[in-house]
Amino acid sequence: MTETGVSHTIVKICGLSTPETLGAAIEARADMAGFVFFEKSPRHIDLETARTLGLLAQGRISKVALTVDADDAALGDIVDALEPDYLQLHGQETPARVAAAKARFGLPVIKAIGVATAGDVELARAYEGVADVILFDAKPAPDASVPGGAGVAFDWDLLRNISAANWMLSGGLDPENVAEAMRRTGARAVDVSSGVERERGVKDAAKIRAFVEAARAL
Repeated sequence: MTETGVSHTIVKICGLSTPETLGAAIEARADMAGFVFFEKSPRHIDLETARTLGLLAQGRISKVALTVDADDAALGDIVDALEPDYLQLHGQETPARVAAAKARFGLPVIKAIGVATAGDVELARAYEGVADVILFDAKPAPDASVPGGAGVAFDWDLLRNISAANWMLSGGLDPENVAEAMRRTGARAVDVSSGVERERGVKDAAKIRAFVEAARAL
């Protein structure tokens, strides 16, 4: 994944929910701030909070609205409140649904793909040319209540020969392992949530800084 004028590793801090932790991500010079709109997640924010955080982020960091199988009405409310730069579709959205959301809201789309096997990586091919960015995340357990943010990594070697042009690596990353993950996969864009938390759903400013520094050290 690349952004115009950006040559360093792209870093996304996901699941931000307070002005303080958003400020920490901005101060650490992360590129993207992810905001979760999924009530089952401990990182979920309401529309009023989204409006507040969106104003704080405006012009300082790219805003990403993460949703899970949301309909157009829900997406419309989120877009109005946050004014995101990207939509992140983290559910079972089909390529057709990705294309429809992109056309309806005029925003680039990040599509998350849960990975446990090589076959899961192959599924991303159906989204190439439809989604603007493919995000490879660890595939949740069948009984999981949320589709990500569990702090679990997958076999990074599965991404050695992927064909997607713009992609991000997620799933179980933290300040200690992100450099190794990047070396093994060739990733130049990384996404973190639970790996920079002091407790579930609560971000830690020092860990955010450490993660950005580690990702940019290569």
